Amino acid sequence: MTQWNLSGKYFETCNCEAACPCVFTSAPTQGNCTALVAWHIDQGRYGGLSLDGLNVALAVHAPGHMLEGKWKVAAYFDETASQEQGDALQTIFGGKAGGHPATLASFVGEMVGAKSVPMHYRQDRGRASLSIPGVTEAEIEALEGQNGEPITIEHHPLCIAPGMPATVARSKSFRFKDFGMDWTLSGRNGFLSDFSYRSA
Repeated sequence: MTQWNLSGKYFETCNCEAACPCVFTSAPTQGNCTALVAWHIDQGRYGGLSLDGLNVALAVHAPGHMLEGKWKVAAYFDETASQEQGDALQTIFGGKAGGHPATLASFVGEMVGAKSVPMHYRQDRGRASLSIPGVTEAEIEALEGQNGEPITIEHHPLCIAPGMPATVARSKSFRFKDFGMDWTLSGRNGFLSDFSYRSA
């Protein structure tokens, strides 16, 4: 199996109230979960291939408890990736190359589609956003805790970025429309943090 590693920043936002109970393996606050998860790769290698600077996103619908029902997922890959880079990202995030993405992929019951698209990702000082024109616009902002410090959750069992404290956020806006899914939300849960993945 090809050796690979990725590190960078990620954020997610969903329809749950903040903070999302799904990360503690509890039921979602709305009975089901609609979520967008987005990654920006600062540094990445797949064998000898660089993946630096590329973006990936997944739109996820879980019909109930996230550990009990299979997820319906749409995948989006940075259009600036070459064919080789795009294939590498699809292999990794499709769960075919091991590591934590393979764990996440094990929850997927239906992959409704994958697209190469323009992706505009930003994350700075407790704010994160992703724009995919014609598909999604999502922006979250970290919640302020005691003494103005960020609120973080560590070692939660259902996590996108193992080993990293997740900063709790709330969506300023979240719109998604594609593959028959249509969501418009604001003021709901978000998380952001660094991430680091590697082949097993």
